[in-house]
Amino acid sequence: MQNASMSALGPDALIMAAIVVAWLNDTFVGASGRRLTYLIALVSSVIAGIWFAALSFDTQTLYFYSRMYVVDSFASAMKAVVSLGFAVTLIYSRKYLEDRGLFRGDFVLLGMFSLLGQLVMISGNNFLTLYLGLELMSLSLYAAIALRRDASQSNEAAMKYYVLGALASGFLLYGISMLYGATGSLDLKEVLTAVASGRINDVVLLFGVIFIVAGIAFKMGAVPFHMWVPDVYHGAPTAMTLLVGGGPKVAAFAWGLRFLVMGLLPLAVDWQQMLVIMAALSMIVGNITGIVQRNVKRMLAYSAISNMGFVLLGLLAGVVDGKTGGMAGAYGSAMFYSIVYLITTLGSFGVVMLLARREFEADSLDDFKGLNKRSPVFAFVMMVMMFSLAGIPPTVGFYAKLAVLQSAMNAGLTWLSVLAVVTSLFGAFYYLRIVKLMYFDAPQDTTPIAGDTCKRVVLALNGVAVLVLGIIPGPLMTVCLNAITHTLPVAL
Repeated sequence: MQNASMSALGPDALIMAAIVVAWLNDTFVGASGRRLTYLIALVSSVIAGIWFAALSFDTQTLYFYSRMYVVDSFASAMKAVVSLGFAVTLIYSRKYLEDRGLFRGDFVLLGMFSLLGQLVMISGNNFLTLYLGLELMSLSLYAAIALRRDASQSNEAAMKYYVLGALASGFLLYGISMLYGATGSLDLKEVLTAVASGRINDVVLLFGVIFIVAGIAFKMGAVPFHMWVPDVYHGAPTAMTLLVGGGPKVAAFAWGLRFLVMGLLPLAVDWQQMLVIMAALSMIVGNITGIVQRNVKRMLAYSAISNMGFVLLGLLAGVVDGKTGGMAGAYGSAMFYSIVYLITTLGSFGVVMLLARREFEADSLDDFKGLNKRSPVFAFVMMVMMFSLAGIPPTVGFYAKLAVLQSAMNAGLTWLSVLAVVTSLFGAFYYLRIVKLMYFDAPQDTTPIAGDTCKRVVLALNGVAVLVLGIIPGPLMTVCLNAITHTLPVAL
């Protein structure tokens, strides 16, 4: 399929072309062209997202650039999610950025470069491509977090993220070099074949896997590589926090799946043991530490850590005693969970930015007191998001957690499933605390909530999506299972 039609790369090319056009516009037109730069990014990401979604129904697997880039149903579905997620991020962020003098081409272009990096991460079919996609995404995010140069918190968050991110990239690159030395290839399929042959030194392979898993865990924000998450979420302006905590989490899951399943599946027994520990610790630390947080963004950071624990739980449930029969269900549920997490994260941060105004961040728990009296609609949207993160029916978060737990139980991970349920009960406390503040406390701030019509409509639709997908989760789950099913034979 090397000579397959290049039309499958159309949406990727659209994003690249949009970056060039937006860059030229911002360079030569300047401040007066910011609106056009924003519209170019928004329209191109929406069109690309719809295009990717259409391609996800094609069951063919196409390779490009000497098999370094793959387009399959899994890649197309995940790229549709991150592209549309980026478009929603732009809509939610616009007024917030305008109020702080940050509505510049810098933010939009860095966001688009980050999106392009995510697309490469998701479609990478070679260790080198996967690494280059990661660096393109990460370097863009480092710079985006530091855009507010007059805020010491933003600079500190960017520095922490940069230093720890460079360390994680070093781990990953070292692990890749060891696998290359052992197998003589960087192509995922060739590495898979070489590892499955059993003729390679197990010690070298194991060391390579350890370093690669460490890099993946850092990008997903899993314990014990989670130290950057609360500080970056809290220190960065909320728009940049959403840029980091939204699409990149979905891309990190797809990226990890490429590494571990498409390239290192014969070593599943080894990397699953590491994922068990990280999943358990992520759910414990994320849910218990989140209880004591008074800042909403730090609370959502620990929520992200605990949710990544659930994603890892789905990843480690695919292979049981060397049997691969449950892979589609386990990896499909993890894919479903990562998409649901993105939808709820977008809605949660969207409400936070809706409440924010010039010189006021609205990121304290007290800022949510009496929100129902100020805006019943958006108090309801926030309640739906909190219920979904807590896994309360009829929201989609309940079904996502249930699907992952079923896969874990089928894999014989009973104790880990019980731990997930118990820690989720702890986590429900800090989600429901926000609901209590919104509906049962008197408002401390009676300032009218300002926000453009587009943002309000998208935020309302975001809340509706969480409810509708919770009541009718079948279509999205079917898409996930089909995408995984048509992708896995490439790895086997």
